Amino acid sequence: MSKQRQRKRTRCKIDDLPEPIKNKICEMISDTKNTYTDIAIYLYEQGFEISRSSVGRYALRSNAALERLQEAQEQTRVLIEAVKNNPEVDYTEAGLQIMIGELTKKMATAQEEFDEMPLDKAGRLLVATSRTNAYKEKLRDDMRSKAELAFEKMEDEILKTIKADEELATQLHNILLQAKEKMMQDD
Repeated sequence: MSKQRQRKRTRCKIDDLPEPIKNKICEMISDTKNTYTDIAIYLYEQGFEISRSSVGRYALRSNAALERLQEAQEQTRVLIEAVKNNPEVDYTEAGLQIMIGELTKKMATAQEEFDEMPLDKAGRLLVATSRTNAYKEKLRDDMRSKAELAFEKMEDEILKTIKADEELATQLHNILLQAKEKMMQDD
């Protein structure tokens, strides 16, 4: 068995600074008038020798984390809005689409991690996603089949009961067909 390197969370000197100074750096980074050199000079004046490139890497990492958080919040907001507007809809599809989108984005942006991921693990992820989709389709088909069978049996029983009144039997048959069509419609 090959030993896989465990990734540790990236840390830099800025992460170890006192909270007030880190807050000031974040404030300076968000103000586009400040350059990384300006921030490095500020840190030097505060007694911390941190290079301009370290500040730049910290800013890139902070901005990436903020973007991921904002994307997650937006996806959650859209999903909640959809649930409010359409409470009868199956949201497993939406959840699957979000998961597939995030996996695709992860693979597209994390080349190093993807290169290190064993091929069998990547294959298992792909197979698991495909199985989930196939299972969902099978479940939908099974429910349709069971509903059709239940309607047929119910119709037979009702028709046996009211066979004496032909007009009533025809009306009931039409009502059952309408109910069946409504139930079988895809949203």
